[in-house]
Formats: sequence, structure tokens, C-alpha cells
Amino acid sequence: MASAYSTTAPKGSAMPSKAAPADYDPEIKDIASYVHNYNIESDVAMDTARYILLDTIGCGLEALRFPQCTAILGPIVPGTVVPNGTRVPGTPYELDPVNGAFNIGAIIRWLDYNDCWLAAEWGHPSDNLGAILAVADWISRTNRAGGNLGNGKILTIKDVLEGMIKAHEIQGCLALENSYNKVGLDHVVLVKVASAAVVSKMLGLNEQQTADVVTQAWVDGQSLRTYRHSPNTMSRKSWAAGDACQRAVNLAIKVSQGQSGVPTVLSAPVWGFYDVLFKGKKFEFQRAYGSYVMENVLFKVSYPAEFHSQTAIECAQKVNKTLKDMGKTAEDIKEITCRTHEACIRIIDKQFKAMDNFADRDHCVQYMVATMLCFNRLEATDYLDGSEAATSPLLEDLRKRIKCVEDPKFTKDYHDPNLRTISNALTVTLKDGTVLDEVVVEAPLGHKLRRDEAKPEILAKYKRHLGHHFPESHIKELIELGTDASKLDSMEVDKYMDLYVKEKMEW
Repeated sequence: MASAYSTTAPKGSAMPSKAAPADYDPEIKDIASYVHNYNIESDVAMDTARYILLDTIGCGLEALRFPQCTAILGPIVPGTVVPNGTRVPGTPYELDPVNGAFNIGAIIRWLDYNDCWLAAEWGHPSDNLGAILAVADWISRTNRAGGNLGNGKILTIKDVLEGMIKAHEIQGCLALENSYNKVGLDHVVLVKVASAAVVSKMLGLNEQQTADVVTQAWVDGQSLRTYRHSPNTMSRKSWAAGDACQRAVNLAIKVSQGQSGVPTVLSAPVWGFYDVLFKGKKFEFQRAYGSYVMENVLFKVSYPAEFHSQTAIECAQKVNKTLKDMGKTAEDIKEITCRTHEACIRIIDKQFKAMDNFADRDHCVQYMVATMLCFNRLEATDYLDGSEAATSPLLEDLRKRIKCVEDPKFTKDYHDPNLRTISNALTVTLKDGTVLDEVVVEAPLGHKLRRDEAKPEILAKYKRHLGHHFPESHIKELIELGTDASKLDSMEVDKYMDLYVKEKMEW
């Protein structure tokens, strides 16, 4: 006779049958279907993706000049070398794909100089290259050595470009109408979701498994934005995307090892993402997944600065020339009004906030504008503690005399899918009472409206970033390869990544 406390059900029990499995949230199914079934046919998207690839790798190489970045790179256990592992550009590291994704993702994002997407939520879709390159490189090296990852294929740069377009699209479309920052979440949640979806297909997972991976990405506790805002602004914002890439690859591998998904991770009452983290709201969508985001993505060409400030800095550069022509300098400025869009005010308007560190300075529109006005430049080193800019009494005084005011039309145009401008305008009043003509820039150099103008500058930026690491002959080889679409697309990923390997970090 079974005990009253037995966990063994007696024969003939009238227990109800097991409930039918829940259908997956449609938002999850749409992502999985897009990744597996959508064919990239846009020449504009492919051409843009090639420039994004070069620019993003270049930004990662430039970040290696900053010790705070290199301090967090490499294997978890010093000296570890993973056979057929992911290579990290500009370094000698050979890492497992999870840590490789962190390393590549961290260097890409460190200087806030890679591409940008601005909508209800902003972010940097090329952050996903941390996961995409790490997994593609690892798969290719493993299969070349006789393995059978991702159906045994050695991937090409074309595979990477197609993965980039889809990751850009997933991240960007989820951001168009949905603000994660307004509920305190960081935009890197979208990097994790997009990367998880794309690398799952690279790993050979089927559409159902991709859906499982995407649900696992949403079920994670998401990063808080507090590390981007006073009083907690700090360097985690520079490696947050690497953290998201690392998590995406980890989850995709776990599903490949048999872990299942969480079908109603978004919509489940009480316990789902919408109820727990999104104030009960469901995601809204402006358009179906295609190639819109890559076609319209923004390049950071001119300045290593948070993107909402790019046009303001360009305005300041023009003002600087006017002052010079008048025989004036920044010392002659009494006050400045920056007419701007709402997102700029919400994120980087820090007129009177003390600049405590690098992370504060590169997210303060007043600091960036004042640097340009005082020194006629804005470089990544201008954010460093102890730099000429950071210790300038003139700059600090001028920064506090720059006031931001919202222009509703600028805000409207910022959200208009046919414009997507990031407008800023500066009106400068001098100490002698002279008011200079307002300088307005609506679209930054990296905007789609100025893409042809930007392409030579993008390549110049890439060459400049290569210059700190490689001899002129090798730089020439990389640029010639990068601008030959047919040759680049057909190149195998591991062979391409080998071109960026440094056996010794000499800086």
C-alpha cells in the first residue's frame, strides 16, 4: 500500500492529462522565420555592410591603444590557448567562441566610434559583429581541422555580411517603436537577441531551435542602464555589448546541446518579459523584417562621440572657423544655445554635471562641443583623465555656458522613417554682445543622405586605425581587399581574420 506521502502516482489515477505545449509568441516566430527564410537581395545593404565590416574592425583596433580596454581582454585563465579558437583582431589571443565574442564585442564598442541606429531606442548594430565574427571564425577553423560544426561548412565573408544585415535588422526593427531605456533597460538587450538569432543559424540549428535561442535571450535578467547615467557613469558601458555578445553565443551553444526554449517568454501573465520588465506593454512594429536598417544605418565618420552630438560638433567646427575669421577664440564666447532633439537632451545634456571620467565626457554634448571650440578637434584621447581637454579651465567654464533647448520639429524629424535626421543648431553670443548667425546641421556625415560623401572618409578612418598596428604594405593589402567586393565576399572567414593577427601586442 502506497504511503500517503508517496510521490508515485497510483495506477488508474484520474489525474488530468498533460497540457498541450504552448505556442511560441509571434514576435519570436517572426525572428526565427526571418533568420532562416529571408533572402538578402539588396545591393545597397550588401555594399553598406562591407563598409560597416571594415569600419567596425578598425574601431576595434583603435580601442587596443587604451590600457583600460586591453586590461579586460584575453583568456579567462592567463595563457590558455584554445585549439582552432576565435582570433581577436590586433592581438595574439586564440579563445573559445564565448569569450572570443566578449573580446571582439568589447573592442568594437569601447570608443563609441562604430555605427549607430537612432529610433525610439538607440544602439549600435555592428556590436553584433562580436558574436558573428567569433562564431564564424571558430566554426571555420574547426571545420578546416576536420570538425563538423554548422553542417561542416567553412564560412565566407559573404556569410558574415548576410548575418550582419539580419542582426542589424532585428536589433533595429525592435528599436523603431519600442524604448527600453524609458523602463531603465540598456539597449544591449537587443544585441543579445539579434546575435543569438543569427549565430544559431551559423551553428546549424533549425528554425525551431533558433526560436528557442531567442526565447532564452529574452528570459535573461536584462542589463540596467545605470552605468550610462549619473551618478554611476562608468566603463561598463564600453564592454556592455561584449557582455551581450558573450551571452548570446553561450545561449546558442546551450540550445545546440539540447536545451529547450521558453515559448511565451514575452507574453506570459505575471512572469513574462512584458509584465515584469516592460510595464505590461507589448512590442510595436513599424515594418516587417527586411534590409531597411542596414540600408539606413548611420556611420560615425568625423568624431568619436555619442551620435546625438555628431551634428552639434560639426556645427561647432563651423563656428570655430567663423571665430578665427573674426580674430576671435573660444575665450570671447559669452554663451551658447544648442537647439536640439529630445533624445539628445535625455541622454547627453549634462551642462552642470561634474565630469568624473572618460565615460562622463564622451556622453556630454557640452563637453564635446566645448572641446571643438577650444581646440578645433575632438579625438578619443580628449576624454582621458589628465588630458589637455579634461584639465582645461577654459573648456570647463565654456561647457557650463552651453544650454540645450528642444526643438519639436527636430524631434519629429528624428523619428520620421523617411528622414531619420539628428539635427542640432548652435547660436553663439560673444562677450561684446555680438550674436553669430545660427549654424544648423541636420544630417551628420555618416547619414544615408550623405553616404557617398562619407565613403572616402570611412576608408580614411579605417586606414588611420590600421596605421597604429600594421606596416604600410599590409595596410595597402587590407584596403585593396576591402574595396574589392567580389574578392572580399568569397574570402573564407578564418583566412580573413588571420590578416589582423598580431603575435605580440607592442603598445
